[in-house]
Amino acid sequence: MKASGLTVNYQPDLNQDQLPGEIQDAAALIVRSRTQVTAEVIEAASQLRVIGRAGAGVDNIDLDTATQKGILVMNTPGGNSISAAEHAFALLIALARKLPGADASVKAGGWNKAAFVGQELRGKTLGVLGLGQIGSLLARRAHAFQMRVIAYDPFVGQSYAGDLEVTLSDLTSVVQESDFLSLHLPLTEETREIINRNTLSLMKPGAFLINAARGGLISEDDLLDFLEEGRLGGAALDVFQNEPQVNERLLRSDRVILTPHIAGSTVEAQEQVGHTIATQVVDYLEKSLIANAVNFPSLSSGELEKITPFLNLASRLGTFASQVCGIRISSIGIRYYGDLTGVDYRPISNHILKAVLQPMLAEPVNEVNARTYASQRGIEVIETASTRSRDHANLISLQLRNADETGWVEGAILHQGKMWLVSVDGIPLETPLGDYVLFIRNQDTPGVIGAVGTILGESAVNIASFVLGREDTLSQALGIINTDNPVPEEVMTRIRKIPAISYAQLIEL
Repeated sequence: MKASGLTVNYQPDLNQDQLPGEIQDAAALIVRSRTQVTAEVIEAASQLRVIGRAGAGVDNIDLDTATQKGILVMNTPGGNSISAAEHAFALLIALARKLPGADASVKAGGWNKAAFVGQELRGKTLGVLGLGQIGSLLARRAHAFQMRVIAYDPFVGQSYAGDLEVTLSDLTSVVQESDFLSLHLPLTEETREIINRNTLSLMKPGAFLINAARGGLISEDDLLDFLEEGRLGGAALDVFQNEPQVNERLLRSDRVILTPHIAGSTVEAQEQVGHTIATQVVDYLEKSLIANAVNFPSLSSGELEKITPFLNLASRLGTFASQVCGIRISSIGIRYYGDLTGVDYRPISNHILKAVLQPMLAEPVNEVNARTYASQRGIEVIETASTRSRDHANLISLQLRNADETGWVEGAILHQGKMWLVSVDGIPLETPLGDYVLFIRNQDTPGVIGAVGTILGESAVNIASFVLGREDTLSQALGIINTDNPVPEEVMTRIRKIPAISYAQLIEL
């Protein structure tokens, strides 16, 4: 890579205390995971325009301070995906052929061939939980070994899975049918300890578990109980609930293969992310091109000021839709009305895509890379503008669709810049989009509002607003309750037990 007019100061051994003094006049800073780019470091760099992270994680960078200082932060998501997929497959083979035990036995002077009889991969079923970039790469490698591949991923379309020759199924079926189960899910509240006593009890006797994704996906004590009872063939882990303090029971177990979070650590991956981030930083400094930014959309200050209210609305609308619709998405339709037809609405769409996609993916999603991730997942994004008159000016209409289902929400900016939800699934609902929104579907019968209000009141949850919308048939209704504080799960359970209510969900925006 060639870059004219740029001076590179390469100091890999610079310690943390020396860093602020060395970057006072720097226009760019490129780091890996070891360097902590703190508020102190950022404040010391008066000329800094961009921080580049050679890798995906940006936990070592103070994003809030960087954003406040107008400094762009870039990363290189996906740069180690091949390495991570290969490591997961290496763990799979090591389990199937008992390689660590055989190696240790020979080095100890043994020659016990009978103790290390393995099994072929041909004809076995590999279950993949999470069919993102790494899970997809793993599936391709499994096909080369003539394995059958099944997967659970509620956010992947059938066409995408079909192209990979992967059979999509529900979580229970994938766990039950797998000879080898490999985890590639993001760590969210929904996926935390998704592998626990209940899911482990569904696995085949003698099946194997591989985790090179996130340590929090597994309840390690539950896994160890099943291993010690001989109900599983073994497990291989590259990530742990507490790193680097690994569970002592794991360290003592002879039924587990352990590696120190090295799935993405290869010479090639390190070289690739280094070259990629250098290219991105140079392109930004020389051409103002932005790739893989994590903290700022591609907007001038004037444009940002003009559309900021709609960026906030877009984020809330996307978050609301993703939590309410709960469908496997194959396309996202976004339509703009009113004054929005006269602006560059693509950054607004990017905020919607970020909000919709973030819960689905392990990789960091931002306003710049959201479209790329949608494309990689086989999700079509359709943006249109309409001059047709609607009841609300500056309206955003959002549809999440697949071949069989559509989830539809609409929002608008009303007086004093307030964000409002104006319809759900075509049913008019005019209500603010607050921080805590309780969404219910119910039969349109008397007493529902009173019953919900009573439960919330008894639980000291203050109602900011309560709006009910009805279908034309008058048989079904939707309720939107804005509350001043979160609704505890035990309160949600009581609300769901109201006979007329078919669905209730707390949405935190």
